[in-house]
Amino acid sequence: MKVKRLTATNFRNYGREEVEFCDNTNIIFGKNAQGKTNLLEAIFLFSQGRSHRTKLDSEMIKFGEDFMKLSLEFSDKDRDYRAVLQLFKNGKKSIKINNVPITKLSMLMRYLNVVMFSPEDLQLIKGAPQLRRHFLDEAISQLYPVYLKRLISYHKNLAQKNNLLKKLKFSGKTSDDMLDVWNEQLAEDGSFIMKYRADFTEKLNVFASKIHNEICKENFNLLYTPSVECDIIDKESFYRKLSAAAAREIENGSSLYGIQRDELRFFIGDKEIKSYASQGQQRTAVLSLKLAQTELIKDLRGEYPVLLLDDIMSELDESRRAYLSGKITDKQVILTCTDIDSSAKELAATVFKVEHGSVKRAEG
Repeated sequence: MKVKRLTATNFRNYGREEVEFCDNTNIIFGKNAQGKTNLLEAIFLFSQGRSHRTKLDSEMIKFGEDFMKLSLEFSDKDRDYRAVLQLFKNGKKSIKINNVPITKLSMLMRYLNVVMFSPEDLQLIKGAPQLRRHFLDEAISQLYPVYLKRLISYHKNLAQKNNLLKKLKFSGKTSDDMLDVWNEQLAEDGSFIMKYRADFTEKLNVFASKIHNEICKENFNLLYTPSVECDIIDKESFYRKLSAAAAREIENGSSLYGIQRDELRFFIGDKEIKSYASQGQQRTAVLSLKLAQTELIKDLRGEYPVLLLDDIMSELDESRRAYLSGKITDKQVILTCTDIDSSAKELAATVFKVEHGSVKRAEG
């Protein structure tokens, strides 16, 4: 998969800029706050339909303007695509691919695969559990758009159930027929999501453990730990677990079990990384995770995703930078940094300099 040309109008700090990328490594350098990450964000938008930096779409519109527009030309092994995303200050948003309107986020997921690696991802190990669940959801949705449909459905039903539980708690009631209705819906979607999370983690672990061992000769493993524990992941088992917890959930006023409480755990040997690992081990684990994700996409889709590296080289020590540099030569990579350091110079790269919202081709 290759990104060819990005055109941005009124996007963040860009008035109108056009960037043509090469098929291999692209280095975007410049001082902080010049617009480097904005370019990665623009590409990411066409993969996920949302920003990885903000929940408010309006923040992406250049200050003082009423709209922004992005167009992206990219290709997979079968065909070329031209995608256009427009966002207006009144909240209206439109996405088209080859002039076909994209009306659902799950429709967008099937086109452009990217893997983003930024300094914020280093919080995956010791950060809050929702960061790890978000990683799973984002990664699986790229590969299986039907997963995203079920995830959206699950969270809509969960919100309805939690509203009911709050009412029951304050009313003093101990039961309600609607609670069974919501539990049935959650069991159907939740068991589906659990199966996909378990299968994805197992597949990802094959690549991650191999990569991690190559970096530092340690035995690394991922473990998906669902909140709803059952010998067989199915709707009936999930429903029985929720039903058995009904009295406690009413007393609590919110759901106690479900995919919204799942965990993804990281181990070196038999020790959990978040409990004892050094900062270097944590960074190696996340690096292994992200590279494993690119390999899994290649295995399932037949081609590598576009790899977006946002100022990550400065976060890694020399040996990990060298390893990463060696693993990206066969992929399209778009990499941002504040300076062209020695490791970046060794890459056969197309180099761009960003300054005050202007992108210029530079000597590599």
